[in-house]
Amino acid sequence: MKTILHTGKFLALIREGHWEYAERTNASGAAIIAAVTAEQKVLLVEQYRIPVHARTIEMPAGLIGDEPGEGREAQAEAARRELVEETGFAAGKMQPLTTGPSSGGMGSEIVTLFLATDLQRVGGGGGVAHEEITVHEVPLAEVHDWLAERAQEGLLIDPKVYAGLYFIRRHEDERD
Repeated sequence: MKTILHTGKFLALIREGHWEYAERTNASGAAIIAAVTAEQKVLLVEQYRIPVHARTIEMPAGLIGDEPGEGREAQAEAARRELVEETGFAAGKMQPLTTGPSSGGMGSEIVTLFLATDLQRVGGGGGVAHEEITVHEVPLAEVHDWLAERAQEGLLIDPKVYAGLYFIRRHEDERD
């Protein structure tokens, strides 16, 4: 039996049997975008994350259907919107790669990872009003060393970055 322990503006805390977990109250899922420029650079974003009290390196991402009136927003459209908001790049192609839980033991959120290509700069990025996002364009050939350097500096690297890099490499291998 599902019991709502607390409901906030964006999350509800649920008890189901012996398990407690978080559930989004205002979104139907999340989109993560593995974005690669024509110059073979991957777009990564850096921002301070309050829950972990640290700056993180992530792939651009965001909630699906969280904007008022967009409850039925298509996943790919949310991915396109978030890519522009966070990085200032629009994607000519947005291909879904895989879908699964973001943290299956802690929350009910399901994420879809997209590959964005045919990118064109259309703005400055940086996120919406309350976000302070730094955009990094990192050459694919140097991304692992770059990530290791950021980790040495004390930034936290979201493991989904490595999943995105796996799919980027796989996509490149399929084209060859």
